[in-house]
Amino acid sequence: MGIMVDMTDLRYPIGTFTPPGAFAPQLRDQFIEQIADAPSRLRAAADGLSLSQVRQPYRDGGWTVAQVVHHLVDSHMNGYVRFKLAVTEVEPTIKPYNEALWAQLPDATNPDIVTSLHLLESLHDRWVVFLRSLDATEFQKTFRHPDRGIVTLDWTLALYAWHGRHHVAHITSLRSRMGW
Repeated sequence: MGIMVDMTDLRYPIGTFTPPGAFAPQLRDQFIEQIADAPSRLRAAADGLSLSQVRQPYRDGGWTVAQVVHHLVDSHMNGYVRFKLAVTEVEPTIKPYNEALWAQLPDATNPDIVTSLHLLESLHDRWVVFLRSLDATEFQKTFRHPDRGIVTLDWTLALYAWHGRHHVAHITSLRSRMGW
């Protein structure tokens, strides 16, 4: 039986993040492909939206479409760096960031999303090359998150694959509800 998703919870249109119990090479490949596909899926989700639509929150009290797009770049830049730190250092402690405050900064509230779409594409091009170069042992490497504790790169890979799908679904579900 598949995972039940509560489609009425607009915060989690694809459900909350649930890491897999085991990380087989094929599953890693699927997650890497989802990360590779995220920029084109985001671009397609935002394609043709007007400035007023980009300023629309995906739910009451939620971020605007523009903030969602800019947030993906902020988050995935941090993710890319976390991977590189974990591969090049022994269990580094990463610095978290306050995503809610970052989403209020002028660059994150700007309705012009073109630069962020380009940046996400370039970032993911580099990130995917790096991810595809890692072996199973490297995916077992860890970093220390001050709030989550010690996490593996396998877990982090699954999280960021979900994260891209999650935010694209915020935009696509808004478009569907609004008839855009």
